[in-house]
Amino acid sequence: MKDPQDSKSQRDATRAITRGRTSFDHHGVVNTPVYHASTILHPDVDAFEERHDPSADRRKVIYGLLGTPTTFDLEEVIADLEGGHDAVLVPSGLAAISVALLSFLRPGDHLLVADTVYPPTRSFCDQHLARLDITVDYYDPLVGGEIVSLITARTRVIFLESPGSFTFEVQDIPAITEVAREHGVTTVLDNTWATPLFFKSFSHGVDVSVHAATKYLSGHSDVVMGAIICAEHAWDNVRRTHRHLGQCVGPDDAYVTLRSIRNLSTRLNAHHKQGLALAQWLAQREEVAQVLHPGLPGHPGHALWQRDFLGASGLFSIVLQRKSREAVLAMVNGMELFRIGASWGGFESLMIPVHPEQYRSATTWDTSRPTLRIHAGLEDLDDLIADLEAGFARLNGKS
Repeated sequence: MKDPQDSKSQRDATRAITRGRTSFDHHGVVNTPVYHASTILHPDVDAFEERHDPSADRRKVIYGLLGTPTTFDLEEVIADLEGGHDAVLVPSGLAAISVALLSFLRPGDHLLVADTVYPPTRSFCDQHLARLDITVDYYDPLVGGEIVSLITARTRVIFLESPGSFTFEVQDIPAITEVAREHGVTTVLDNTWATPLFFKSFSHGVDVSVHAATKYLSGHSDVVMGAIICAEHAWDNVRRTHRHLGQCVGPDDAYVTLRSIRNLSTRLNAHHKQGLALAQWLAQREEVAQVLHPGLPGHPGHALWQRDFLGASGLFSIVLQRKSREAVLAMVNGMELFRIGASWGGFESLMIPVHPEQYRSATTWDTSRPTLRIHAGLEDLDDLIADLEAGFARLNGKS
């Protein structure tokens, strides 16, 4: 029987199903079983003493903390889909960010961070890294290749997130990674929004890609997990830090995430279609001043999104016309299908007010108009639109 992993020409939907699936190692079982393990027994003393041999297969099971077939298969398929060399799993998206940064930063180093990153990233940089004597500067995400003017002799890492949290600015990632390579600077990208399917980080020059697998990779709002995917030259640093910090994930979470990966392409394409349809509908509403969705032609980053991305997920924001807080709360609190929740990437639709101005230092945000972040779930589109229409009626009734 031909091994499907020998083929390098298959499409993502096929790869998501066939990679990291070692069926014939598990009696033909389609889904890799759950391995609950800490102690691993070895056949003899020689095997025990050689268990950490660096020339051995990285996916050899030697201790539960260092991986089992359940976690190895998930790491393999995630790395393959994004085009990376290898991957490790961590307990959360924030853990992925912190482990990745700590892999390349030392006391006295300088870090550049996009001003529009996920707020906990900023907190980790401002509070934890500052205690390690690591200097952090934030940059305008639209700077592109001009980031060269911000690089110093001590700059070791540039941390990107594209599109940006809450406001969805699209960065010119190839321009930034080209400058970074020329100056020996490592680039780390939070690629949670696009997933490995809609943005191929390593073909755009990124060194390390991090994901909150809590979101689309698990896809059902019942797992907290992170993943770090590396180019080959960055792998040893990340793998070493991952081991030093004792990072691992529970086997049940790895199992359900691996199972979810199998339909990631179907789910993500549905979120793309649903999110774009809602964004287009919202753009026609008089209550909406601006729709912040990179897939819309009027978005400032649309050309970069078209050039570099293969699709859009279901997360975007809208800026309302000037409305009172009372009116906005009447709209959001009364939604039936768009529920109030901070995480996203599951099958359900969400809506929350956001305040980007609270998390910026290199750029500014107009606070005179309220901003709502929306996650387009997989409910029927007509039902979602009806829910929005009722929400706008409440908004207008309280103006």
